[in-house]
Amino acid sequence: MENKAAKNPGFSKYFVRTFIIGLGLFSLSLMDPLYNTYVPLYLRRYIKANFLVGGIMTLDNILQLLLIPVIAVWSDRTRTRIGRRMPFIAVMLPVSALLFHMVPIMAGVSLWALIIIIFFFNIFKTSVRGPVVALMPDTIPGEYRSEANGVISMMGGVGVITGTLLLTRLIVIKDGLPFSAAGICTILAVVVLLLFVREGPPDSAPENWEKEKTEKKLSVAASIREVFSPARGQGEKDYSAPLILVSLFFWFMAYEGLQPFLGLYLVEVIGVAESNAALAQGVAGISGVALAIPSGYAAHRLGRRRFIRICLVFLTVILLMVPFSTDFVLRQGFSINACLLIFLLLMFLYGTVWIGVMVNSFPMIWQMTNYDNVGIYTGLYYTFSQSAAIFAPPITGLIIDLGGYRGIFIFSGICMFAAWCTMGGVKTGEPDDRPVAPVS
Repeated sequence: MENKAAKNPGFSKYFVRTFIIGLGLFSLSLMDPLYNTYVPLYLRRYIKANFLVGGIMTLDNILQLLLIPVIAVWSDRTRTRIGRRMPFIAVMLPVSALLFHMVPIMAGVSLWALIIIIFFFNIFKTSVRGPVVALMPDTIPGEYRSEANGVISMMGGVGVITGTLLLTRLIVIKDGLPFSAAGICTILAVVVLLLFVREGPPDSAPENWEKEKTEKKLSVAASIREVFSPARGQGEKDYSAPLILVSLFFWFMAYEGLQPFLGLYLVEVIGVAESNAALAQGVAGISGVALAIPSGYAAHRLGRRRFIRICLVFLTVILLMVPFSTDFVLRQGFSINACLLIFLLLMFLYGTVWIGVMVNSFPMIWQMTNYDNVGIYTGLYYTFSQSAAIFAPPITGLIIDLGGYRGIFIFSGICMFAAWCTMGGVKTGEPDDRPVAPVS
């Protein structure tokens, strides 16, 4: 047994490499909360209409929808001495850091200077996300990607917490200091990545993952059509790729539709002070960070598809419980603090289960790829998730206007259940699965 364990160290062999790769997502996650917190405040110096401020703030979602698949396919085809993802990371992340540093400076110049700088910042930050995320499946074997994505998701969560709880405190010293600090951290992360990560097919990779320069180069449109073409499985057509993309659209509709209104629910329904409006997202985020790595190991043991479907059932139940439990507590005359405690407990459970879906969905998608199309699958993940981020908030806002806040939890629960249904048709994506060819 000892000799066998020595020959097969499992994921521990790749832990340090995964941690270093995770610095890319850490740096992006470091900038996101600062951007979402302070850029609206900068815009409000010039613009009074919340509608216009919100429209400018959706720019990154629109760019992610359009740019990530294109840049991801471009990186699939790139062949350089330092790899195919690293050239994008080495250029675009430092430029993003520099532009991010300049955001508060331009905010003090004029509205147009601010809009121009955030436009170019979002182009570079959005473009680099696909190569940053695709770097992990390029270097980690398929059987360990759930564990690896758990580590990377944890680092992304730590980046959000660091940006929210630590860097934001620097604003009292100097207005732009949090942006400068995040930029410096990002550049340092790039230096570490360039020094310690060597790209190439993952160790113990199957034959169809071997790196090769193919003469045939599919266009972006053709690459997308290939993803949505049925694959040939065990004597029957396999629609796993399109079905998991539809599934993640549904669960992101649930997630993105809920996030903007959790603070308002706390303030306007439960009655807590505005200073505590961010508690729900904070509690869910902390529980997610704590259980990101265990979720990867649990899915490896139970199976990714089964684990995700179990999580979706729990998410459906938790979301449906929120409005009815809080309404019941308030009707019984309990204190606001008691109602808040129940709500935060449910949000803690929500974050605990949600991270299980997030950690294992990307590994399932990557398991359906070969070496030449990892980028397009990564790009389509963001196309579907960002489509949900664009469509969901207006829908849930309309639901609130028509029927009150209870409706958004019911809507999100229905979306999670719809994702559970479509995931039932996914047949591949497990650690031992290999990509199957599209039906010609």
